[in-house]
Amino acid sequence: MSGSIFKDKTIKPDARAMAKELGKTAGYWEKLRTGLENDFGELNEDWKFYGQKSGWVLKLLQKKRNIFFMTPQKGFFRISFVFGDRAVSEVEKSDISESIKESLRIARKYAEGRGLQIEVKTENDVDIVKKLVQIKVNN
Repeated sequence: MSGSIFKDKTIKPDARAMAKELGKTAGYWEKLRTGLENDFGELNEDWKFYGQKSGWVLKLLQKKRNIFFMTPQKGFFRISFVFGDRAVSEVEKSDISESIKESLRIARKYAEGRGLQIEVKTENDVDIVKKLVQIKVNN
């Protein structure tokens, strides 16, 4: 997977740059962020520069708890999750697609959990991310 399209350490991405680079999916990002705040209360955004290869990545937090990382791409964005054992078990029981469940099953297990990445290009992808956030927050 490629890193963020924002590679210049000296220029932190802003709403205008995001809208320009994400194109129509900028609306999906706003819908996702707003929907999650309505469901879970105030969320904090923390832009981090992880190096030239990764570029700028947005960390979304609930208080101090990491919810996911959002990596801007040209025309879409990628959401990266880390799920602990309880959350993985809940994903397995959910109505999430079998392909996503399989991706989570085969993901390497680390101390923090298993990683999962979703490319958000459609309205349906936004709904999938919302379901996954619900599972993560509740577990």
